[in-house]
Amino acid sequence: MGFGQTSEPVRFERDCPAVMVPHGEEVILPAGQIGYMTQALGGSFTVYVDGNLFRIAGADADAIGMDPPEAITLPENAGDADVERLVWDQLRTCFDPEIPINIVDLGLVYECELVHLPDGNRSVRLRMTLTAPGCGMGDILIEDVRNKLEMIPTVVETDLGLVFDPPWNQTMMSDAARLETGML
Repeated sequence: MGFGQTSEPVRFERDCPAVMVPHGEEVILPAGQIGYMTQALGGSFTVYVDGNLFRIAGADADAIGMDPPEAITLPENAGDADVERLVWDQLRTCFDPEIPINIVDLGLVYECELVHLPDGNRSVRLRMTLTAPGCGMGDILIEDVRNKLEMIPTVVETDLGLVFDPPWNQTMMSDAARLETGML
């Protein structure tokens, strides 16, 4: 959803770290600041404040009166299929702050592999791209992916590679994503 007359107003209850979209600059939005919610997807929030968009991490949801994301659980006897399902579920909670479509449906994930570690834990090896090589939010999106994958029980490390070959294009989007954006 974009900023408009129906965007929900928010008031910052405390000083809050934020990331300016699309530049990726880290800032602090002060307590008392008024803004408007433009997107609340994947456990993070995009807020319009004084002519700019800012991404608020889920861990700071309380600063704008929202609930943080729930902890991820895994059954005791979970196998690789269970963990892999959670990996893909978590990837579907990673959104470009400007585009309300997750990185899986955007076609940004090129490769994802679960690796067993000697101590019984797991690592996730992921190769992904961005919609544009110069995207200012690239580092922020990569860190969001890393944080969300490492929230999964037994996943203790991630090997994330940002690649641009092949270059991303709109045909890599899922049919649902193209339909949602009017590209189908």
